[in-house]
Amino acid sequence: MSTEFTQVFELALSEKLQLLEDLWDSIASTPEQIPVLDWQKEELARRKIAYLKNPSSGSSWEASKQRIRTQGHDI
Repeated sequence: MSTEFTQVFELALSEKLQLLEDLWDSIASTPEQIPVLDWQKEELARRKIAYLKNPSSGSSWEASKQRIRTQGHDI
């Protein structure tokens, strides 16, 4: 690892989390620069076709969160 980044590991947990949040915000501010791979495009197309064939087959975000929480996972 580059010595210029080793100080990151010395940060307090709260500072590391803030750094991660800042990095994600920076990445999210330019979504057009994030590459989408061919297999990802194919999967999105497959899911869209499946949804268009049967729109009621999906779950709302609220229902999905509830199902995950019921299974013992935390989000």
